[in-house]
Formats: sequence, structure tokens, C-alpha cells
Amino acid sequence: MYTVYILYSELLSKYYVGFTSMSVSDRLVRHMQDHSGFTSKAKDWEILHTEVYADKREALQIEKIIKKRGARRYLDQKDGSNL
Repeated sequence: MYTVYILYSELLSKYYVGFTSMSVSDRLVRHMQDHSGFTSKAKDWEILHTEVYADKREALQIEKIIKKRGARRYLDQKDGSNL
């Protein structure tokens, strides 16, 4: 199983989109640890949205769609079911 997830940092007013084969809560812990990636800029990331897929290729495609569209716009359209 693969999970596409969207994180949000209020401190940065930014979204982060990713996918993982581990649990999203475990992945969030890794994002919060010291490293030099994008999510290291804040420690207030919260999980806003998740979607689970059985196929890695499908999860990667959805991640790419969300990144191209923008996380906020994707979530707004998903709420309005205008995908």
C-alpha cells in the first residue's frame, strides 16, 4: 500500500505533497527530524489529507497531479468534487 499525503505548515503557510509506503504518522516523524530538506524549515507540519493506493505507479501519478495543480487547489476541487 502507498499513501499520498498533503502536509501543511501554518508557520510557513506552505503545503508539502509526498507519498510513502510507511505509515503517514511515521513519515511525519521523519519530516520533523533534523535534516536539510524542505520540511526542515518548520516543525509544525500537520497531516491535512491522505489517499491510499495499492499500486506505486498510481500513487506517483496522483502525487504528480497534486504537485502540478497545487495542494490547496487540489483540496478545494476535491471538496467540491470538481476533479
